[in-house]
Amino acid sequence: MLYIVPTPIGNLRDITLRSIDVLKKVDMIVTEDTRRTGKLLKEYEIPKKAYISYNDYNAQKKIPLIIKKLKEDYIIALVSENGTPAISDPGYKLIRECIKENISIIPIPGCAAFVPAIVGSGLPTDKFTFYGFLPKGEKKKKELISIAIKTNTTAIFYESPHRIKKTCEVLKNEFPFVNICVARELTKKFEEFIRGSALEVYEKLPEKPKGEFVLVVSAKEKTKV
Repeated sequence: MLYIVPTPIGNLRDITLRSIDVLKKVDMIVTEDTRRTGKLLKEYEIPKKAYISYNDYNAQKKIPLIIKKLKEDYIIALVSENGTPAISDPGYKLIRECIKENISIIPIPGCAAFVPAIVGSGLPTDKFTFYGFLPKGEKKKKELISIAIKTNTTAIFYESPHRIKKTCEVLKNEFPFVNICVARELTKKFEEFIRGSALEVYEKLPEKPKGEFVLVVSAKEKTKV
């Protein structure tokens, strides 16, 4: 049996009681970051577990081993570095193989950074599209943002601190009056929401932003006053 266990995106108190119960009872944890998971277990006085390291680089190599353990009746928890496994991480590959092998999967509700980002943005939440991480190349980034803005849904992207300023510059140049929100360091000490037009948000961002970012973009461009 494989449990899909969400972990906090920042504040360790955001974990659910059910997630704690599951982590206590499993035989093994498949994790993206053993040190981060170890810190979480220590925080909640959960006994140490056997780990299997699992990430983008070793997923194909580790999946057969994990499937083997599951077929040997190990109860295993899949966790990501933070948030819900399979959301913009390779967890879906393992889940897909478990489904093929008729292995029971139990997903537990919990943290995902894009949810508090859109809720705190003040932008429409009735329809939204989560795109995951933006492409690194400027041309592909422009194309995806352009497509997203022309839809009838609010768009949500993950972006790195090294590229968020450049991405907002693309928005400023192409869609200066579209409403956006940059959510930074969600649930952490320096949590921040920067809201306004693409032009306004770009000007508010420091030259070298730090932290983890979620970008929320309105579906329609407002008219310049």
